[in-house]
Amino acid sequence: MSVVGEDVGPAAKRPPEAPPAAGTAAPADWAQAPERSNMAALRFICWVALRLGRPVARLILHPITLYFLLFSPSQRRHIRRYLERAVGPKAGWGDGYRLLHGFASTVLDRVYFLRGRLDLFDVDVTGVPVIEDELRAGRGAFLIGAHVGSFEALSACRQLGSGELDLQLAMLMFPDNARRINAVLDAISLPGFKPRVIALGRPSAMLELRDWLDAGHMAGMLGDRTLTPQEEASGQRGDTILLPFLGREAPFTDGPFRLAALLRRKVLFMAGIYHGGARYEVVFEPLADFSARITDPLLREQRIRAALEAYVERLEALCRAHPHNWFNFHDFWQEDAQ
Repeated sequence: MSVVGEDVGPAAKRPPEAPPAAGTAAPADWAQAPERSNMAALRFICWVALRLGRPVARLILHPITLYFLLFSPSQRRHIRRYLERAVGPKAGWGDGYRLLHGFASTVLDRVYFLRGRLDLFDVDVTGVPVIEDELRAGRGAFLIGAHVGSFEALSACRQLGSGELDLQLAMLMFPDNARRINAVLDAISLPGFKPRVIALGRPSAMLELRDWLDAGHMAGMLGDRTLTPQEEASGQRGDTILLPFLGREAPFTDGPFRLAALLRRKVLFMAGIYHGGARYEVVFEPLADFSARITDPLLREQRIRAALEAYVERLEALCRAHPHNWFNFHDFWQEDAQ
């Protein structure tokens, strides 16, 4: 799921790095992508969305989609590789256009979600009992998602259980992303609708996260990206592991699951799938349970690895079922360097 302000621009040139050691993954290509958007553009999009209305604003998505499809060769190459794996060898320009148009649609819709205009959308929620059980227990849990559909669609789940349950969700991000996204949220959100952002890597981050979870709230992360060298140097925990994904090994980090194990919380899979038009489906599924204390280090590592593998399997199934919803437009399989 693409979070507000996520980078999708072409890779910036950097000095060549030493190849990764055998069995490990190279630094993520997404980390080398410069920010393509700016605050002026975001304010313009917000103005168009709110002044002209969603039906009119959606008309400009077609020329925007066509522009990126024609003039972003790097992203077009990565999209083609992904679609050939998720859809099959017959995937063509039409699939690429549909994928980019879906991404543009969710970017536009986040303006409305962050303004509380839920009346504009038809949102179905799958797995309500899973999230209701955690809210009623008041334990707090981790929600692990991906760049699938719309993260902001989860705002439609704010009131559950006939309105008596309040789903409050904080987004966990690394410091650089948190600063950019906070700026975007400040430009778009109305007071009271801005999601909470907890920037990992700060000395107080773990205490803030623990207190947030102890209050019975949820903490969301996206799991389909790996740590940058800067994040690793700042003390972020997590190993990058190559796992089969859509027929070829790809790098994933176990950092979110290590965090859940450290704080002894359950992990739920989440996704806000875009079905076209104004239709979304929010999905919650149980993924892993680290609430019981694990004293054996080997067993803890096995549980973390099993949770990561379960996440990758669930993401793969989602990409095959809804192939035009995965908005990860970079060299995910690290094929350009080969």
